Amino acid sequence: MNKLPSLKNLTYLLALHQHKNFNRAAQACFVSQSTLSSGIQNLEDQLSCQLIERDHKSFLFTAMGEEIVQRARSIINDTEELLLYAKSKGNPMEGPLRLGCIPTIGPFLLGPLAHALRAQYPDLKLKIREDTTEQLLNYLRDGDLDVLILALPVDLQGNQQWVLGRDPFKFVYHPNLMTHHNKPIDYEALPNNSIFLLEQEHCLSGHAVTACKLGNTKKVNPFTAASIHSLVQMAESLEGATFMPQMAIDQGILNNCNLASMAPAGDAAYREIGLVFRPTTTRRQTFRHVAEVVASLLPVNTLS
Repeated sequence: MNKLPSLKNLTYLLALHQHKNFNRAAQACFVSQSTLSSGIQNLEDQLSCQLIERDHKSFLFTAMGEEIVQRARSIINDTEELLLYAKSKGNPMEGPLRLGCIPTIGPFLLGPLAHALRAQYPDLKLKIREDTTEQLLNYLRDGDLDVLILALPVDLQGNQQWVLGRDPFKFVYHPNLMTHHNKPIDYEALPNNSIFLLEQEHCLSGHAVTACKLGNTKKVNPFTAASIHSLVQMAESLEGATFMPQMAIDQGILNNCNLASMAPAGDAAYREIGLVFRPTTTRRQTFRHVAEVVASLLPVNTLS
């Protein structure tokens, strides 16, 4: 049998592809730059192909290099899952679970979820990372996370999903903004710049605007918030309005503030919550149990 490439050298290749810099990749692998470079050169020799085109100041991955990166990533992920399987002695609900969640869901779900998982599966060691959808998908691709809780729809980038439930939107407003309640609400009757939204990197704004049928962008204030909690403060202090997910309201985000809520326009004024994972994973049984717990905590459970 031919000598197989080492996992270490495959890891070096993945680090270089991720960081786009030999020095940063070496630091991420806790080795010297020369060690990392030699490992990748050794990998090229073993595979009998050029993975990287180099000159004195820069480099780029060849077409074969890009293909090898994708295959190496799958090998590393599968090896890590093999180790987890062995450590858990085959029990799918033992060992670490690295879960990613977006900031417009995490503050209102992760606490109850952690308590529920600890009660039902005490040997499951939950590790949580909160970030934007784009960054979480990168971490999932690179094998740094096992599973994600995201708001849908979203470009899955080849991953798979289970739709867990719905999180209805509410139109939240300052009483001085509206003297009477029209149902459905007439956005055209509101002043321009009176509706506050999150920064564009948060998918909540796009989902809310689409689901709640807000078509006139003149109604949206150009100043945005970085978090849902800041959004509440802006709507209250500037006597405006916003869209708020039901799970945030259920967790008391409107307590002790002078804001009211009502149903927005639109027959499907909600966002879907999903569990996203790599198609090559061997931990579907683990993820299914987690999905059932998450779905039970959502305002509307649609998991079949």
